[in-house]
Amino acid sequence: MNKEKETLIIRIAEIVIAELKLQDITPDIFDPDLDLVDELGVDSMDLATVVLVLQDEYGITIDEDDYPKLRNVRLIADYIEQRLRSQR
Repeated sequence: MNKEKETLIIRIAEIVIAELKLQDITPDIFDPDLDLVDELGVDSMDLATVVLVLQDEYGITIDEDDYPKLRNVRLIADYIEQRLRSQR
């Protein structure tokens, strides 16, 4: 994994941890492949909150139809990279 992708994953993990108020979890130990819905119990409102922060942070638009694709931090990072590339 390249450094840019690793930095993106860590930043997304920071946002997820902060917005979901996860206790005793830091970005460096957060598993980017952890399923946010099935394993963390994230509901649609939680995901919408995270999405709003990500949109502001990266200046992208995330369509509500794409929410099901955002199952874990690694997939979110892939999605954000794709959106940023398409804006260039």
